[in-house]
Amino acid sequence: MKLNASAGRLANECIEQAKVLRISNRQNDLGSTLIDFGVKVPGGIEAGLRLARICLADQAKVTLHPAEPSTWPTPIIQVATDHPVHACMGSQYAGWPVQHEKFFAMGSGSMRASRGREHVLEEFNLIEKEESIVGVLECDQLPSDTVCKMVAEECGVEPDKLTLCIAPTRSIAGTIQVVARSVETSLHKLFELGFDLKKVISAHGSAPLPPPACDFAEGIGRTNDAILYGGRVTLWVDSTDEVLAELGPKVPSGTSKDWGRPFAETFRDYKYDFYQVDPGLFSPAEITIHNLSTGKTFRFGHLRPDVLARSFGYS
Repeated sequence: MKLNASAGRLANECIEQAKVLRISNRQNDLGSTLIDFGVKVPGGIEAGLRLARICLADQAKVTLHPAEPSTWPTPIIQVATDHPVHACMGSQYAGWPVQHEKFFAMGSGSMRASRGREHVLEEFNLIEKEESIVGVLECDQLPSDTVCKMVAEECGVEPDKLTLCIAPTRSIAGTIQVVARSVETSLHKLFELGFDLKKVISAHGSAPLPPPACDFAEGIGRTNDAILYGGRVTLWVDSTDEVLAELGPKVPSGTSKDWGRPFAETFRDYKYDFYQVDPGLFSPAEITIHNLSTGKTFRFGHLRPDVLARSFGYS
């Protein structure tokens, strides 16, 4: 399974449909392709769904659905995949803080598999060396030629073989691609708990799409809260009941000491330093696990619509 090739095909489709998607693309002086999903263009819902799929190397289906009216008055983003480890850990996980001087972005997408500098990529043999690579940057500005050159060098390709998709968290597309990480957060939490992710056969996740926020902290807060307090994930695994009974209760976000209030408040208290937040917080509110080996189902955690109401500004 070639992640960059799969993501590249979808990125090229987006370029061909740029006008309809309300996105733009250009090549910089190095020949790198920059696709703007929301920095200087409006983007939109469909652009966000495509961007989320690019993050997942097009190894998952991402859709928008109405939520249960009794839960919250907003649509939900659903993700379904039969290739959860490749899609989420090999591509979608934002494991690369891309920074140069004053530029900073959270880097995700299949370019991480070419860079190959993360333990999770080595653990599951997800490192690939491709001639052309595709990445996603979560930031408020388009990367400079210097940043593109740095990214290309770290991934072992020429700059003209690099495609970067960019969207701010506060944009419609950026919001959607972040909220589409419900499954990814559950897998990463399980990985940190020592569970063998090769035993995860299929996965489905959902989380509410928050309203836009003008403030940087509120934007990050709302997208995180969508998963922390409204995220639901279902995993189909091939394991033992004993292992699932032991690890399952540790997966939901509710096990974290920082759980229980809007993320923006926690973020501010830590002076906007992500690395000070308890890593155990970043997982869905609720997880259901079907054990294919025994037919038993486990469910852990619960939703917190009251916290979502505070975060989203609903009365």
